[in-house]
Amino acid sequence: MADHKNPPVGIWQNVKPFINGGASGMLATCVIQPIDMIKVRIQLGQGSGIHVARSMLREEGLGAFYKGLSAGLLRQATYTTARLGSFKILTNKAIEANDGKPLPLYQKALCGLTAGAIGASVGSPADLALIRMQADYTLPQTQRRNYKNAFHALTRIVTDEGVLALWKGAGPTVVRAMALNMGMLASYDQSVELFRDTIGLSEASTVVGASAVSGFFAAACSLPFDYVKTQIQKMQPDAHGNYPYSGSLDCVVKTLKAGGPFKLYTGFPVYCIRIAPHVMVKL
Repeated sequence: MADHKNPPVGIWQNVKPFINGGASGMLATCVIQPIDMIKVRIQLGQGSGIHVARSMLREEGLGAFYKGLSAGLLRQATYTTARLGSFKILTNKAIEANDGKPLPLYQKALCGLTAGAIGASVGSPADLALIRMQADYTLPQTQRRNYKNAFHALTRIVTDEGVLALWKGAGPTVVRAMALNMGMLASYDQSVELFRDTIGLSEASTVVGASAVSGFFAAACSLPFDYVKTQIQKMQPDAHGNYPYSGSLDCVVKTLKAGGPFKLYTGFPVYCIRIAPHVMVKL
């Protein structure tokens, strides 16, 4: 006889966090894609945010701000779906183990780190396609890949470079996601508790305030890894078949020698602006 007091959890309850996470991530991408595009161009040494935006509008037209949108949406459908779904499941399990009490900050951070690693592993191929499509115009005409859309990019990468090339830059991608999630998800929940429960702000003010705090900490934690990830994923071999960096660590060392630690924080204001809308829409 079925236990009506404790009915079994339906499939939808398990799938819902993943569906909501992916859908909200895709919506957020449509909002912040132009900012993300500018951020990548800044990291590739194209100048300040205002200079990059003006140059793109003048030389490439308005559509340039949405180059790589298909890859961005695919990335959210994979990366964010897995990341936010995993985070929700992990935090729910942790709350159950904690007898229903709110989680301390370190447990939220651990859940965020784990969920970030899972999401990045799943979404790394789409992230690679996104960076290459966004960076294509910065390359010399003869070196441009001219991907038509995300699926064309993934097919070309597999054909030209092999299946494993889809996870090129996966190391810094995973570390970036772990750092970003630790900063974003943990600080957001903690900020909501502070603004709503301690200070007593309204729901709207709480969301805006928590998103601003969360965006800052997420950017501060993850931007160095995001910078390295971008450099690794967009690089092309020279005439002798040599790449500018042999790996992530080599990229970090050469970057520090060339510009010091602050070079890894290139485009920090734009990166903060990029993350905050994601936090508002997704969380």
